[in-house]
Amino acid sequence: MRAAVLLDPARLDRPDTVVQQDPFPFMVAHGQLPDEVRGDIDRDFPRYASAGFFPYDPVDCGPSVNALVENMTSAAFARAVGLRLGIENLDQYPTLVTLCRLLNKRHGTIHTDSKSKIATALIYLNAQWPDSSDGCLRFLHRIDDIDSVVAPELIPLYGEFAVFKRCENSFHGHLPYEGERRVIQVAWLTSEEEKLRKTKRGKFSRVFKKVFGRLDTRLGAGRDRNASHRD
Repeated sequence: MRAAVLLDPARLDRPDTVVQQDPFPFMVAHGQLPDEVRGDIDRDFPRYASAGFFPYDPVDCGPSVNALVENMTSAAFARAVGLRLGIENLDQYPTLVTLCRLLNKRHGTIHTDSKSKIATALIYLNAQWPDSSDGCLRFLHRIDDIDSVVAPELIPLYGEFAVFKRCENSFHGHLPYEGERRVIQVAWLTSEEEKLRKTKRGKFSRVFKKVFGRLDTRLGAGRDRNASHRD
């Protein structure tokens, strides 16, 4: 399966795509994946037993997910995203890919992303979602108010896509949610050294959560809806 048939940069030009530069550059694009590969991606998504984002390993994934990652990290896709966010030559930066299958309520606190990230893209892969705002991505005006939304929240359904430029005020997060929430994240980083550092940290986190997963879940169970962390 060719990656180009999964995530075509030309599809970003749908009339319902939202691109904003204020208060920070971001884009939300709907319907970015073909319906006919939905079953393949469901089958090929890794079966992580622990909650959180983990570094991409092709061995964990089936062919359709590997093809999707290949497309998301291509130079053509980076240039298309960079053009809309006002980032020149985004394709020159190394990419870090992480995948998430499960979340606990500790995740989603308001933050900006670390300074080592130039931009971050997310493609959601969930066949359905509860009739609730829990777990829905929000771009925000403030770091201390999950309701200070910049645009309508994004329900993490199959084919929904968001990308933003990392800025000092690129606040985003979601209300606490526990359960399955499939997403692939691509971050364009400032250097290969940062990619190596983040990959090592992510692999350690995966091992830690295999051993202490229940503790990790309990620690986040009571977090405040407006909780935040500085990057």
